Amino acid sequence: MAETETQHHDPHHDEDVHDANYQAPPEKTIEELMAADQEDESLRRYKEALLGAAQSEMIIVDPNDQRKVIVKKLALVVDGRDDMELDLSGDISKLKKQLFVIKEGVQYKVRIDFIVQREIVHGLKYVQKTYRMGVPVDKMTHMVGSYPPKKEIQFYLTPAEEAPSGMVSRGTYSVSSVFTDDDKHIHLKWDWTFEIKKDWA
Repeated sequence: MAETETQHHDPHHDEDVHDANYQAPPEKTIEELMAADQEDESLRRYKEALLGAAQSEMIIVDPNDQRKVIVKKLALVVDGRDDMELDLSGDISKLKKQLFVIKEGVQYKVRIDFIVQREIVHGLKYVQKTYRMGVPVDKMTHMVGSYPPKKEIQFYLTPAEEAPSGMVSRGTYSVSSVFTDDDKHIHLKWDWTFEIKKDWA
């Protein structure tokens, strides 16, 4: 699994999610981004490709939601099996009761489905901390990237991770997940649970 932590931190503490020494660039609107660096032809073409339709219209998928990033779903992806999904668009306080079963030693990926609306979002980041009986056992940090507004759902798929194996590793794990960005906006944080078993049953 990913890097191991030795001290218990508040999983959603700002300094634990964000690099205290990192200074994000100032937020800019789409208009400001397009106006900058006009003399650089290759950069101008890159920005046009990145922003696409967002240049000519403000894309608003849900007018009742003021967020720039709406996180819709988390899925555990295992080759040869249906994706195991968590719906993040409803009452996320209930997610702890929904238990994922993972076969020990299996390779899996985490997929995050999300919508970006209103403005481009810079440096999306997914941070996942795993605990067993209150003790931190794993931390994953994935740089998701910058995304323009789109009407379609966008997604990020993590590299493959290997579930722990062996009798000692079997049992229930609690996970704290945070979807954030360079500007230190926490778009969503949620807790969920999985169980490592000898088999899928």
